[in-house]
Amino acid sequence: MKTDAQLRDDVQAELTWDPAIKATNVGVIAKDGVVTLTGHLGSHAEKYAVERAAQRVKGVKALAVELSVKLAPAYERTDADIALAAERALEWNVLVPDGKIKPMAEGGWITLNGEVEWEYQRRAAETAVRNLLGVTGVSNLVKVTPQVKPSEVEKNIRDALERQADREAKAVSISVNGSKVTLRGKVHSWAEFNAVQSAAWSAPGVATVVNDVLVDA
Repeated sequence: MKTDAQLRDDVQAELTWDPAIKATNVGVIAKDGVVTLTGHLGSHAEKYAVERAAQRVKGVKALAVELSVKLAPAYERTDADIALAAERALEWNVLVPDGKIKPMAEGGWITLNGEVEWEYQRRAAETAVRNLLGVTGVSNLVKVTPQVKPSEVEKNIRDALERQADREAKAVSISVNGSKVTLRGKVHSWAEFNAVQSAAWSAPGVATVVNDVLVDA
């Protein structure tokens, strides 16, 4: 098991390795597997990259994100400009269904509202607007409307886990209540954690995933 100092150094090294991140702007604190990220970043895209980089490091059990986005004057845009850019980005993304999602911008923060049939469409909408110039954050309030019977959901998830991550399939329990899926168990890394969660979200009819799976690194 890594010491706090080793975990901190590994996270800092991963941040330095990622070309999308200016690692000198990020502070890293590690204690008992919980990593706290601090600092001020120049874009929401970089903040997202920092969070994902930290999650890739073996031994990270949880993240506390205390990062803020402060745009340089040259990158500031009006909310009207950001809202228009977000609308165009959604229109041009082939994974986002036409007219289903409405963006709103306030203080550089984009809020997405609407309903879609699949979780990948919900994620695609957030991805489409995350890296736009002037964006300081994104709230994804898009709802996934179930289109299949709840009885089919558990089997679809279990089948996907067995195809994609056989070891994790045996260690994870799945319970379904309507369109809500609850996952429990243990995995050995964030990559396995994400694989399990992705399998659940990819099942048709899933509107909510409660992921109580623990990372036992």
